[in-house]
Amino acid sequence: MLTFLRSQAASLIASGVDFLVTIFAVELLGIWYVAATVLGTISGGITHFSIGRTWVFHAAHGAIPTQATKYFLVWSGSFLLNASGVFMFTHYLGINYIFSKVTISLLVGFFYNFILQKRYVFN
Repeated sequence: MLTFLRSQAASLIASGVDFLVTIFAVELLGIWYVAATVLGTISGGITHFSIGRTWVFHAAHGAIPTQATKYFLVWSGSFLLNASGVFMFTHYLGINYIFSKVTISLLVGFFYNFILQKRYVFN
């Protein structure tokens, strides 16, 4: 249970980075919300890998290239789920991109990221 709680804390931090980058890119730089979601997701992914490796799963002893490769595979799926989910919720349902991003991020985080990172990336 402690690992799950640490994982959620790390996800909150990484999501904070992700959302700040996304909102900054859209609101201040005028970048299309899907492209901004991509930038945010990349920033959040780098943040989450670093925190997950050292603090959440205590896997700093593992080989970085191996973990990074596994993380990238899982992250790629997360990236596709996040970007396509935000697009679908925003474009087809007419939901604000920020609300779409929050909803999709929570769903992907609970039902995809945690499970695969615990069982595959940092096992």
